[in-house]
Formats: sequence, structure tokens, C-alpha cells
Amino acid sequence: MNADDPVTTVALDLVDDVPSLAAVRRWAAEALADLTEDEIDDCMLLVTELVSNAYDHGTGPRAVRLRRSPNWSYVRIEVDDASPDDLTFGRSRLGPNRGRGLVIVDKLAKDWGVDVHPGGKTVWAELSCGASHVPV
Repeated sequence: MNADDPVTTVALDLVDDVPSLAAVRRWAAEALADLTEDEIDDCMLLVTELVSNAYDHGTGPRAVRLRRSPNWSYVRIEVDDASPDDLTFGRSRLGPNRGRGLVIVDKLAKDWGVDVHPGGKTVWAELSCGASHVPV
């Protein structure tokens, strides 16, 4: 994300208990209603994976933000949690049938990463939109 681009940001503070992921997806879809249906679906998948990881592996408080460029060339999804713990790519402490969330994020997002800061971390993913969006 170019720091000089003015962005539109919408934020949702997440509750302590695991929220309805369907409700979080609806919130994201409403906030991104100007995107194509495929782009909204991709964003909702990224939101679902990042929010799920924040509850499965992080601690509260948690929040999710959607940032979009004024020309709609990208959407950046950011999920905060209070845990400074690093991410494990492709494996999960929750069992052998888990651990694919970041693999999905890696394949779908144009870029993603983790910013560790006092009080926890922000896991983020960027999705290209418009003519620059190449579906996976």
C-alpha cells in the first residue's frame, strides 16, 4: 500500500467470544459493495481466514479494518490481536486438519504480512481489484 494514497477505512471491533463469521462477512460485503461479486467473495474469504486465526491463535482485544484505495486498485484487510506470537505457515497447533488458512491467504492475496507492535500484532492482506485483479 502506498503511504501517499488517501484511503477509505472502515473498522469493526470484535467481541471477546468468537463472533458469527457470517455477520463479519456481511459487514465486509456491505463495506465493499462497489466491488465486483468475485472481488467481494475473495475479500470475504481473506477476512474469514484472518479473523478465524485471530481467535484460534491470538488473544483479545481484536479488531478488523478494511482499507481501500480511492481508485479501487486494492483493498487491504487488517486484523489486530493482542498476541505478539509469530504465525506458523501451513501447520497448526489445533491439529492435522487445520493450518491451511495462511496458505489460502498466501495464494489469494497480492501481498500479506505481519506487523508486530506494542500490544500485539496486525496481520494484513492486500487484494488487487479492478483491471489489475487476477483471480486465483
